[in-house]
Amino acid sequence: MPADIRFVADSDDPRLLHLVVDRVVQATIDLDDPSHLDAEYMQRMSYLVDAMAPPKRPLRVLHLGAGALAMARYVAATRPGSYQQAVETSPELVALVRAEAPLPKRVKVKIRYTDAREALEAAPEGSYELIVTDVYDRARMPAHVTTVEFLGHARRVLEPGGHYAVNLCDGGRMRFLKPALAAMGAVWEHVAVMAEPAVLRGRRFGNVVAVAADVELPVDVLRRRCAGAPFPCRVVEGAELDEYIGGAVPAADGSAMASPPPPASLRSF
Repeated sequence: MPADIRFVADSDDPRLLHLVVDRVVQATIDLDDPSHLDAEYMQRMSYLVDAMAPPKRPLRVLHLGAGALAMARYVAATRPGSYQQAVETSPELVALVRAEAPLPKRVKVKIRYTDAREALEAAPEGSYELIVTDVYDRARMPAHVTTVEFLGHARRVLEPGGHYAVNLCDGGRMRFLKPALAAMGAVWEHVAVMAEPAVLRGRRFGNVVAVAADVELPVDVLRRRCAGAPFPCRVVEGAELDEYIGGAVPAADGSAMASPPPPASLRSF
């Protein structure tokens, strides 16, 4: 468990609880409304959740990285009856969530305490419609959950037509992001990213949500949602994404790197 992990109430809205890990906010939940996602990157993930199936239809979802279970709460609120499993290495973190930000009674999420990759490798073929990867250790994404080999297991575990979503982060020369995206493109036919232009250009450190599938992604819906968001962002896919990735070599076991740590200026607690 990280040395510094706690919930902090929002100074402007006491309904909101921020999960702070090593002085970085990693998740925010609304105790009164589980469908309210405060974090921009989670909002972008929710656009895929909303668009990948008819409204309110239950989904089978695997969450790699439990955090505060914010996305699991959202899925349960918007798609009642969904089967959800979350994978987390820290029982202490889950105990903190259960003590200070318990799930609503109608929200049921099975939790396994193991490494995300080990859980994925052991999962049955075609067992989920959506995999959400949001795995961070001391504010860095481990290399072993970004590689072609890892993503190959994710594709195997998804049912035909299933979707994959991941929260990536980088800045500067994008030495982490571009190989991670190249690996996704090596595994899936369709890949898209949602991010602010300044982040994609490396002008500032930030989150990039990438989504993938073997079927056409709901790109038009994602573009509309991203354009109309409180903090608008871009959707990049197809030839434009290929050009952005350039000649980056896909992340692979033995050569992949962890994401860079966020700059001190983003450590707000």
